[in-house]
Amino acid sequence: MLRRAVLPLTRPSGLVSAPRLSALPATHSRWYAKNTKPKTPYKLPDSVKSSKAEQPVKPEQQEQYAAEQAEFETKADPQANTANTTSQASDSFDPEPSPTQPEQNAPRKPLPDLTQGIPSTLAAELENRTKGRSGGSLNLTEDPSRFEEEYTDDGGRGDIPKSGYESSLDRKRARMANLMYALFLLGSVGGVAYFGRNWDTVEEENAHPDTPSGWGFGLWYNRIKARMSDFTSYYKDPAFPKLLPDEDPNLRQPYTLVLSLEDLLVHSEWSREHGWRVAKRPGVDYFLRYLNQYYELVLFTSVPSMMADQVLRKLDPYRIIRWPLFREATRYKDGEYIKDLSYLNRDLSKVILIDTKDEHARLQPENAVILDKWNGNPKDKTLVALIPFLEYLAGMGVDDVRPILKSFEGQPIPVEFAKREKAMRERFEKELAEEQKKRPRSGVGSLASALGLKSSTRTLDGEQSPSQGLQEGKMLWDQIRERGQKNYEMIEREIRENGEKWLAEMAAEEEKLRQEQMDSMKGSLTGFLGGPKKE
Repeated sequence: MLRRAVLPLTRPSGLVSAPRLSALPATHSRWYAKNTKPKTPYKLPDSVKSSKAEQPVKPEQQEQYAAEQAEFETKADPQANTANTTSQASDSFDPEPSPTQPEQNAPRKPLPDLTQGIPSTLAAELENRTKGRSGGSLNLTEDPSRFEEEYTDDGGRGDIPKSGYESSLDRKRARMANLMYALFLLGSVGGVAYFGRNWDTVEEENAHPDTPSGWGFGLWYNRIKARMSDFTSYYKDPAFPKLLPDEDPNLRQPYTLVLSLEDLLVHSEWSREHGWRVAKRPGVDYFLRYLNQYYELVLFTSVPSMMADQVLRKLDPYRIIRWPLFREATRYKDGEYIKDLSYLNRDLSKVILIDTKDEHARLQPENAVILDKWNGNPKDKTLVALIPFLEYLAGMGVDDVRPILKSFEGQPIPVEFAKREKAMRERFEKELAEEQKKRPRSGVGSLASALGLKSSTRTLDGEQSPSQGLQEGKMLWDQIRERGQKNYEMIEREIRENGEKWLAEMAAEEEKLRQEQMDSMKGSLTGFLGGPKKE
């Protein structure tokens, strides 16, 4: 029991130690306040002094204040001390404040009601912009005159120049930018001088007869323009200056028929169910195989070769079309791919282009026959109906096809040609009857020269002569058509009998070429790595 009573007395008391702990901060605060006084007294700014300056007290106000102090020396009187609040309020109310009233007692604008949302600051921003400010305080609770006093034209920097806010990295970037501008200017001047120099060789000068060598400003500019045109022509002009090789006219057809691919021979469409599908136009096989005996067939398309070559293999497996030309052979101008026939290396007086776009024949419209686009109609007969007209041009040996194409401009060629053929047949029959009346047994063979017609030099064994055909009442045009039908039947018979053999030979030849290319690539790689070369 005694130990329990003594134990609380041995514990330290918290009440005694509390004053000791609190005495140290108080002593430290007094020492800090005594030894850290500023050397110069603090002065209020003028704006604060003017707002807090006391108004001078008039003498009558001092007497009034002295008289009012007497009530504290008298005894309390409830009736005397009770004043009429209504009369005092009416007497003390002054509707017009005196000019000597302090500025801080002036009524202020009410604060915005933020319970209805944050008010718009558009009016304040527009006001700052009209005054030429780059920014400003949009605090609606402050006096705007305060911002007028604090605003300066230097953007708030004060006496510090703009360069004081630039770091060393910014100055380094500025120097590098100036250096790049100087190099660009020097490079531009050097490039102009280089491209405007005189022609290096005689071949270059002959290739540009309109821009000869010289030191005139106009000649200098023309040479720059010519060299830049030659530089960009690599991307705009056809890949080769001659798209078709040189051949002996006696070993090929004298006329060239250039055909488009898209929407003329085939039509492609896409659907969610089947994807891309390509349809072949009705009569394409007959059109190509029949006209192959009269024309050198050329496929000229604006589709890239990687896409069009696969379609062409299915469209013409027997290679009836002699020369395929793709987008690489077109000329790019004003956002369009143009088929420039002057690069074909053929006589344009015997070249016909059949297309579905006027833009493709922009450079040689007199050689073009523009047809409507085929939309996939399986009953279309446009190509077959065009065969008689094309057969007539080649079979009759026309010297220049362009005037004849010009005469059919704006009219459907198959319909118009049928009308002209009918009129020509009626005239032939009439002249033949008159000739037979004059010379019933002789002179029929000279009717062809009288009509101004000449037959083709192509003949087959067993055919009747033109004079014999005229005696039977056949026009020279009819005899050419009969011969064309026989040639077509012969081509069809050869395809039926030897078509599979031709396909196998072409496949073997392609495989041989592919293997040679692979061997050449392997040999080049082995030689590059230092291995032995194959002989």
